[in-house]
Amino acid sequence: MKIGIIISSNDAETCWNALRYANFCLGQKDEVKVFFMGKGVEYQKISNEKFNTVEQADKFLQGNGMIYACGTCIKAREQKESNLCPINTMKDLYEIVKESDKVVTF
Repeated sequence: MKIGIIISSNDAETCWNALRYANFCLGQKDEVKVFFMGKGVEYQKISNEKFNTVEQADKFLQGNGMIYACGTCIKAREQKESNLCPINTMKDLYEIVKESDKVVTF
């Protein structure tokens, strides 16, 4: 199954759980793409010992998951692009939604 996950929260626990879910889906042999938008692009900054979002994102990428992030949202927060938060567009989000069997938002 193809699963699209959209994360627009900058709550550490919410982002952590969304990424844990993404990793679980990979373990089920699903194809998973995560798109961060709005406050969600801040997920690296809010990572902490209890809710380590960066650790979950690294695990996700190592498991062949794909991470996308809204370039406009990144720029609005004066953040820089990284492999954990690559610059993408609404067209990329559209393609994820279009091709996914299921889309989940957090």
